[in-house]
Amino acid sequence: MSHDATNWAIKQRGLKPTTKIVLWHLCDRFNPDYGCFPSQDRLAHDCEISRSTLNDHLGQLEAAGLLRRVPRIDPATKRQLPTRYILGFEPGFMPAGGDPCPESGHGDDTAEECAGHVAVLDGNSPVDALPCPESGHGSGERAVSGFCPEPCPENGQSRVRIPDTNLVREPLSKPVKEEEGAQAREAEFDRFFAELLGALGLDPAALPGWWQGWPARLHIRRWIEELGLTEDRVIEVATASRRDHPEPPDGPKALDRAMQRAAQREARAKAQAGAAGNDGDAQRQRKRDAGPRPTGDELAAFYAELVNSDRYLPANTISNTLRDAMLSRGLVTPERLRMRGVR
Repeated sequence: MSHDATNWAIKQRGLKPTTKIVLWHLCDRFNPDYGCFPSQDRLAHDCEISRSTLNDHLGQLEAAGLLRRVPRIDPATKRQLPTRYILGFEPGFMPAGGDPCPESGHGDDTAEECAGHVAVLDGNSPVDALPCPESGHGSGERAVSGFCPEPCPENGQSRVRIPDTNLVREPLSKPVKEEEGAQAREAEFDRFFAELLGALGLDPAALPGWWQGWPARLHIRRWIEELGLTEDRVIEVATASRRDHPEPPDGPKALDRAMQRAAQREARAKAQAGAAGNDGDAQRQRKRDAGPRPTGDELAAFYAELVNSDRYLPANTISNTLRDAMLSRGLVTPERLRMRGVR
């Protein structure tokens, strides 16, 4: 990892968000001593995109003159090796399509493609990265990367969809609508981001470094997507943090703990509300399970049987209304009631 490389990537302007993420991860894999040569699987995993989409954005970066790709082949096994990415800030960088190599007439005359098209495998031992198909073999990695659609016969067909030759065409209206929706969501997030900066007392024209670029915005999106906070809740927590701290936070990471506490409080509140709702449901269920209430005749017959028996009869068990109901139905006699202590 090189901080100079990632800082250079962040400063680039005019790129689409995904294209800039690809450039940033390339720079994150850059080693000042050995260069940049991550595998496409690794780079696609870092960027969370497919390999075919990755190649689209690599082509855009190369067309913008921000990098150049140099394919590499192991001379012993003829297996393709990870592509060597030469980034725009490296000394002696020349974009693709520069002056041709005098020996082969293809590419530019830099050290990687001239003198037998040599590329560095491990920083110590050079290997022969086979030239383009016009001067020899076609590189399988070159076909994967979009340099040449014809793969090397020894390496087999490309394993990645070539977007320009994809036979499956989606309707145009869907991508257009998705693009419009993405633009609308981005505009809405810009409004929210500006409101958050205002709540924190930060000047958008003079933002500290940790608040600049897409890494800060990605960090803030995680509060919403991973912690489950709403934009309004994020603004409330940010405003409350300024009441406790006289100075604005140095970066979004300084607010992580406050956002996590807010998410935990909301989770507890939802759990308590759910538990209260479950208690009410349980009570209603018990009432339904109890069945219908007994009728007046059934109550009178039940207590008349108790009065006429010799079983224990607690005081005040028989109310005046129940006593009159039993007498009116002829279930008990006044003498039996007096014997049992019912007045």
